Amino acid sequence: MTYRRYGVYYAPPPGALARFGAAWLGWDLDQGHSVPHPDIPGLPLPIEEMTATPRKYGFHATLKPPFHLARGCREDDLIEAVEILGQRTFHPVMGLSLEVTQLGRFLALTASGNTAQLGGLAAMCVETLDVFRAPPSEAELAKRRAAGLNHSQENMLLDWGYPHVMENFRFHMTLTGKLPKSALPGTRDALTKALDGVLPEPFTLDQICLVGEDAEGRFHMVHRYALSG
Repeated sequence: MTYRRYGVYYAPPPGALARFGAAWLGWDLDQGHSVPHPDIPGLPLPIEEMTATPRKYGFHATLKPPFHLARGCREDDLIEAVEILGQRTFHPVMGLSLEVTQLGRFLALTASGNTAQLGGLAAMCVETLDVFRAPPSEAELAKRRAAGLNHSQENMLLDWGYPHVMENFRFHMTLTGKLPKSALPGTRDALTKALDGVLPEPFTLDQICLVGEDAEGRFHMVHRYALSG
């Protein structure tokens, strides 16, 4: 398959959390197809409505945001570079925990524990692989700025093509798009109950993933890489 953009994710390995995330969003990143939503009691809005925005990205935490390949760069070279990062550079990040968190108007799974190490991993992905990133177009820059950026976010956008990297990075696995304020508490409660027994305790990040965006805007798994540095 030919991809128009690539990114580096953390995506849960096959198991309970990956199955829940795929069903919740309605898109299986590993298999590259739609899946039925689960029946979760207590939700104030339909799942398909709440998950419409994040669905195409699959269940993940972004480490290097999606980018177009720079002129002269090949997919095979990018695959090799991400593999080297995993094998030679990164150690697994251990002793973490996950919880459903409200971030502005959306919900996500966030990590607590050694989050500085998570930030360092993401920063190295952003910096080391930046040679493969084509500069953003004026339209892409305008889209990012439309959300309203502070000085730091504007600098990150110019330096790395995305505002929420480096010191602006926060590890999170998106669960919903923007929700009405009235729907946030009930959705958070319902998700927390549904994830009881599903979230790994403790949570260990021991792999990274290269993903690609197809012509319809859906993301697919290209390769998984164990962290063995």
